Amino acid sequence: MGRLDGKVAVVTGGASGIGAGIVDRFVEEGAVVVVADLQDAAGEAVADRHGDAVRFIHTDVTVEADLATAVDLAVSSFGRLDVMVNNAGVIGAVGPIADTSEAAFDATIGVLLKGVFLGTKHAARVMVPQGSGAIVSTASTAALMGGLGPHLYTAAKHAVVGLTKSVANELGPHGIRVNAVAPGSTLTPMVTTLRSDEPVEEAVVADYLASSSLLGIAGMPVDMANGVLYLASDEARYVTGHCLVIDGGQTASGSEKHQFHQDDH
Repeated sequence: MGRLDGKVAVVTGGASGIGAGIVDRFVEEGAVVVVADLQDAAGEAVADRHGDAVRFIHTDVTVEADLATAVDLAVSSFGRLDVMVNNAGVIGAVGPIADTSEAAFDATIGVLLKGVFLGTKHAARVMVPQGSGAIVSTASTAALMGGLGPHLYTAAKHAVVGLTKSVANELGPHGIRVNAVAPGSTLTPMVTTLRSDEPVEEAVVADYLASSSLLGIAGMPVDMANGVLYLASDEARYVTGHCLVIDGGQTASGSEKHQFHQDDH
């Protein structure tokens, strides 16, 4: 038996990177999944790879109607919603605080915080009446320390952890668990394109991530997906309001700043 047999999930940002890794692991463990993402071609490719187990829907997580529709698709296609994964993310605004525009602030917070809020809201809309469910949001080690991400990314990820803890208090009595994961530096397209002035080869980034890890290995999407899988599964039935750090010891050492820092831009 799979760890998610019979479960229905929505994964935002599920077309690539950590999100695609989550979709793959969920399907491997018996779930059916709605992938909600802006990347149409990549999203359709993930759905095609998994056949009837995955549906794709074009979704802008900053638009409430889009997220409501993604949740409704899960219910209409599969009958219920057991797991909501708020994973969609961007690096967002970079550079000195004095040079950051209001528009850049709104766009960054829109994806990284508003998107989590809206996903959680519409998951709760379905999960409260059914009396069960698990919500997992992707935070970051930048939610725990300064200097590991740009200013607004760091602020938004701190807020994701705060929102997780707050909503866990409300939804726990309804049988709904609300948790987050804090990935460390992970080999994803978003990380490999952090430099805007020159291309960064994936192998170079992988070598750097491995050398900066206490374990000597690079974090991969599947490593983060395994953490999300645990929190989504019944194995975590006594876990709520928690942020699971998956970072190869990055925050334990507290000494490593990501080489693709905002000052590089």
